[in-house]
Amino acid sequence: MNPDILNLVRKYWPITSVYGLNAEFIPGKTTIPYAGPVWDEEEVAEAIHTLLEGKWLTSGEKVREFERAFSQHVGHVHSVMCNSGSSANLLMVAALRSKRSYDLHDIGIITPVAGFPTTVAPIMQNRFRPVFVDIELETLNLDLDEVEAKLDSNVKALMFAHVLGNPPDLDRVKEMCHQHDLLFLEDTCDALGSRWGGTPLGGFGVMSTCSFYPAHHITTAEGGMVSTSSADLEKILRSLCWWGRDCYCVGKANLLENGTCGHRFDAWLPAAPDLTIDHKYVFTEMGYNLKPLDLQGAIGLVQLQKLERIHKQRKAHFEVYQAFFDQYPDLFRTVKVHPKADVSWFGFPVTVITDQFTKDQLTRHLESAKIQTRNYFAGNLLFHPAYSHLGNAYDYPNAVTATRSTFFLGVSPNLTGEQIEYVKDRVTDFIEKLKA
Repeated sequence: MNPDILNLVRKYWPITSVYGLNAEFIPGKTTIPYAGPVWDEEEVAEAIHTLLEGKWLTSGEKVREFERAFSQHVGHVHSVMCNSGSSANLLMVAALRSKRSYDLHDIGIITPVAGFPTTVAPIMQNRFRPVFVDIELETLNLDLDEVEAKLDSNVKALMFAHVLGNPPDLDRVKEMCHQHDLLFLEDTCDALGSRWGGTPLGGFGVMSTCSFYPAHHITTAEGGMVSTSSADLEKILRSLCWWGRDCYCVGKANLLENGTCGHRFDAWLPAAPDLTIDHKYVFTEMGYNLKPLDLQGAIGLVQLQKLERIHKQRKAHFEVYQAFFDQYPDLFRTVKVHPKADVSWFGFPVTVITDQFTKDQLTRHLESAKIQTRNYFAGNLLFHPAYSHLGNAYDYPNAVTATRSTFFLGVSPNLTGEQIEYVKDRVTDFIEKLKA
């Protein structure tokens, strides 16, 4: 490749049209995004280089390199990249049904009733039963007392997301799973970089997932990952991601004439032992096509190098907001963090606890000032048309409260000190008007 191409990309990259990157901040006119990608010309140059010089357009050697590097970060042995964090959750739950793994059917999976729907949807899509539990208002995580109360012989798994990066008591979760033989399915889509007792989140579950959507800690534009330390589960996950095929060649191995196994053309079909068939066209699972592009793996490798800096900046922004909102304990509740948790925050959650105003009034005030806010995701899922048939939302009062009263502000590393001060000033203005 002519090096001038990449040099020109680096020279002209600084774009200002995506998420306000590098745009001049004009108070009241420039939108302050709740999140956005933390990247520069190196991600763009690497993507262009892989697109022009790589051997693959779809998942190839760059994806394989990213999978290996990501596995090392979260402390698992294997990772399978896919096209989104939502797909990663789908693959993780679908693996439980495989005849080559747990071969589970018609089981209950305990999960919080409040959160993002793609933690719950795969449970239903795989014909399992969601066993809902309420949340704690102090942490916004699932109520572990209620988890224990709802355990029965049909419940075989526990699946939840670490809310905004903040884990529940993982020592208790591990003990509970050990005592009751529960499979822990760990959704870390909002929690990359967080740790428990010095150990990265994502390494505690039998499988864990992560998302690389632009709002998250690192991004590949779209993308997700499932990680595990089980070689058998890795093969099942990759098969499910790659149409359900039995072939397990990855990256450069896809170019081997006789495949990784050494006998690509053989009698692979038990039902037709006299038939020779290409292993690439043998299907062991009822799978999907959820593969990422190779240039996404290339971007991920660059992004992963920035994770520690991203983590520190997110924590610093969170602490500024924490100090500010804690000045008003009669108006707001901020989130509680376990002493063993080192949180890489996805956002700063705030719960309105006064009758003087509502969450809606405050967030409308902020949005009118060009400050983006977000709900506590879907809140209580049983309020939503897709899930309302699964139970009564009002049986989970804390989730109802969070739906009505909790929102979060962004803590992206892209935020400047000037922007954070502007947000604080607009909240102060809102409070002062109440006193007038």
